[in-house]
Amino acid sequence: MTERYLGVLGVAEALGVSRHAVHKWRTRYPAGSEHAFPEPDVEVDETPGWRADRLEEIRRWRAGLPGRGSGGGRPTAARQEYLKAAMALGLDRDEALRALATFAAEFPEMSEPELCAWLVEKFRR
Repeated sequence: MTERYLGVLGVAEALGVSRHAVHKWRTRYPAGSEHAFPEPDVEVDETPGWRADRLEEIRRWRAGLPGRGSGGGRPTAARQEYLKAAMALGLDRDEALRALATFAAEFPEMSEPELCAWLVEKFRR
């Protein structure tokens, strides 16, 4: 039976980012660094591959990235709108972000902006 792995493109699509972002993270946060990008499970001809069940680990790694400048960076407009709507429903920021991560794992085909817009629409109903 053939084992299937996610390459850089598969990880990028699951996270809603470009392949370039994943390559940049692997270069910027190598093994042994303080916030090392998760090591691949396999390499074939110098091409990394990760098991699909490790996507949540990679999402947690990404969530722990330091922001730019003081204050941890600015969320995207879609995330800001989502957080505002979630807080209006009584969720605190951490709860809202955990919920967003859960939905992202459940619907990996959706980018974060698409997911945020969908959730905001659900909140309005």
